[in-house]
Amino acid sequence: MNPMRGPYRGFLLTLITLWTILSVAGVLYARFLGLPWGITLPVISAFLWEASFYLVPGFPGLRKAIEERWPQPVLAGGLALSAIAPYCVYTLATGTVYWAGLALLAALAAVVCFWYLLLPGNGVTDALFLVFMAAVVLSGVFSAIYPSPAPKVPLGILGQLMWTRLGVLVILWLRKVEGVGFGFIPTRAEWAIGIRNFVYFLPIGLPLAMLTGFVRWRPVPLEWWQAVPLAAVTFLGMLWVVALSEEFFFRGLLQQWLCKWLGNRTLGLVVASVAFGLVHLPFRSFPNWKFALVAAVAGFFYGRAYSQSGSIRAAMVAHALMNTTTQMLFPRI
Repeated sequence: MNPMRGPYRGFLLTLITLWTILSVAGVLYARFLGLPWGITLPVISAFLWEASFYLVPGFPGLRKAIEERWPQPVLAGGLALSAIAPYCVYTLATGTVYWAGLALLAALAAVVCFWYLLLPGNGVTDALFLVFMAAVVLSGVFSAIYPSPAPKVPLGILGQLMWTRLGVLVILWLRKVEGVGFGFIPTRAEWAIGIRNFVYFLPIGLPLAMLTGFVRWRPVPLEWWQAVPLAAVTFLGMLWVVALSEEFFFRGLLQQWLCKWLGNRTLGLVVASVAFGLVHLPFRSFPNWKFALVAAVAGFFYGRAYSQSGSIRAAMVAHALMNTTTQMLFPRI
């Protein structure tokens, strides 16, 4: 098959564009920090590898083509290997490989990738899967596993990105969950629903956040022509990384499953929102009840957007708008 046709064309064009942006940004940042090329190139290469894997679930045609071509054990094994590839790319080249960390990384990936091949897909194993995924993130293990080859170059984000797309592909390929509405680009209707729920949250959530002392009014000290592009970049980063991962697991999976298990959509929405708030307790200092309370209220509106649209993309819009507003106008105290 011609790689520039069929399900591969959109993926390849997007990948080339993303690689170009990441390469330019990576080189500029490395020059700013004064990093040698011996560190710059391996680190950028690791991010380019991860970006390639991260994009796959966002292209349904490509996802389906891969799923139909390879049996599930091969898919699981390939995913497990892909989890350690970016890590090896930069650690081996920079001489910072942490063998115990690599072994732990491989073990964690193997558990996730073969979860539904070794266990039945039911309510119990689904709940345990979510608990395991969340526990690994909350443990902060990726910051310890991924060594920094230079000061001011923390690479735990590589682990966060890997963990997200690993969980997404396991669910979509091996668990075959439907009704998630996974994707990177919201439709017009999803934009409208996401924006509407964000607006509904503002008169409730922002006063609550300010009264509890969680945030304060302090706009970024920039001119408008500097603030606008910064807000745009912040929004896209939130939309495609933070909101995408959290909305997939909390709304696309947890809320959907809770509604089914409890037999009540409203109750499922409320319980998922409370759970979303509780996982924010460890932020900065435990227990951070301010963050947990605000996150639970915000989670209700994110969940409402998902319920109304049947897609996490609407929830992602509301989530990214909220995080961007906080970053630009109401920084956390």
